[in-house]
Amino acid sequence: MTPDRAAGLAESARALAGGEVTSQSLVAGALARIEASQESLNAFRVVRSEAALAEAAAADEKLAAGLRLPLLGVPVAVKDDMNVAGEPTAFGCRGEFPPVAEDGEAVRRLRAAGAVIVGKTNTCELGQWPFTEGPAFGATRNPWHRDHTPGGSSGGSAAAVAAGLVPAALGSDGAGSVRIPASWTHLIGIKPQRGRISTWPRGESFKGITVNGSLARTVADAALLLDAAAGNHELDPHRPPAVDACEAVGRDPGRLRVALSLRPPFTAVPARLDPQVRARIVQLAEKLSALGHHVEEADPPYGQIGLTFVPRATAGIAEWADEVPFPALLDPRTRSAARLGRLLGGLPLRAARRAEAVLHRRIGRFYESYDVVLAPTTAAPPPRIGAMLGLGGFATDRAMIAACPYAWPWNVLGWPGVNVPAGFVGDLPVGGQLLGPANSEPLLISLAAQLESELRWHELWPPQRGETAPSAVIPNGKVPLDEK
Repeated sequence: MTPDRAAGLAESARALAGGEVTSQSLVAGALARIEASQESLNAFRVVRSEAALAEAAAADEKLAAGLRLPLLGVPVAVKDDMNVAGEPTAFGCRGEFPPVAEDGEAVRRLRAAGAVIVGKTNTCELGQWPFTEGPAFGATRNPWHRDHTPGGSSGGSAAAVAAGLVPAALGSDGAGSVRIPASWTHLIGIKPQRGRISTWPRGESFKGITVNGSLARTVADAALLLDAAAGNHELDPHRPPAVDACEAVGRDPGRLRVALSLRPPFTAVPARLDPQVRARIVQLAEKLSALGHHVEEADPPYGQIGLTFVPRATAGIAEWADEVPFPALLDPRTRSAARLGRLLGGLPLRAARRAEAVLHRRIGRFYESYDVVLAPTTAAPPPRIGAMLGLGGFATDRAMIAACPYAWPWNVLGWPGVNVPAGFVGDLPVGGQLLGPANSEPLLISLAAQLESELRWHELWPPQRGETAPSAVIPNGKVPLDEK
């Protein structure tokens, strides 16, 4: 373990259980890294310095008494759309927000697993955009290239993990908001099955399209965080059957039928896959083929799936916007989306919800021929800081769809997806997503772990001052994807 970068989640848990390190030292190290990086990365909205150190001291007492829990004493972070008792939940908005009284269910489960919540990470306003910037907190920056965004809306969580401030973090994904920042910061990002990790106190966040998911440097760490946070509040409407993500990490996925899908789903504005991103995804497909999987180009029958997304997304924005203490401080784009959501919140929303069953059947039939879909996570590398911040509503939508047209259909479906690193375009990370049918997290995780054992992407770190650019680093003599 080094003081300038967090050890992995599983490694930290093992060291704590073995008495090699204390929770207080790990938490103090995380807090020091957060403080040192806030000016340059700005990953956190709330830092729980005193509370986290007190919780770490309590964890050390439990460890000394022989108690063992999956994450006892390990520092982690959560996105600032999740309730942490005693802290505000501003969700990227301006204004003073009151502290909440109780943990949300996902946070409660992390604490029950022994984790120490060191802080809440930055997110764009109400999680709407694939960048993490705004007047409420400034700009969160990408550790790989600080002139660029880490993505969004879970950009603070991704930046914190990629920079080694914490070993893992929870984010949320309503249109790719875990997978997109994972792609743009060289991380594993798991968007689980709807209901796998509770979004309570909202039984359905954004009308069911948003789920909570995990961000980590390795598949094993992302799976460990997923298992620790998974489970339901008694009033949750979606309660999928339990899975063992950690067990799946060591499982051979077998020989799979993989559909390489490079065509973006239908969107109302043009979306074009960057040729260099395409090349990285094709290289992943070639690696899967070399591992013995059958890979061929094929696209899921998406149809007009976008028509079912907009009513749910905008109605969800309207719900959140109606609850903020100072609605006049909201971004004009947010207020416009909320107005649209109120208009679509009746018959169009009900029609969109009914269409989900039809989509399940139609796209489910695709999985009679294929086991997994491999698609780009984004169509382009991460844009520069400020590139979308000052745009109007329609221009923002155009830019957002052009950069990120691939992730959101799986939010409509409610099915799992896992981002895996796909290499670099120049010195900017990009990723590919493994997409499966309902409750397929174990299969996706085992396949991601198989790729990781070959490509060793977790051995690359963002450059620190004086270090070589990341795309020039060759871990263990293996050539990075962009050099092949």
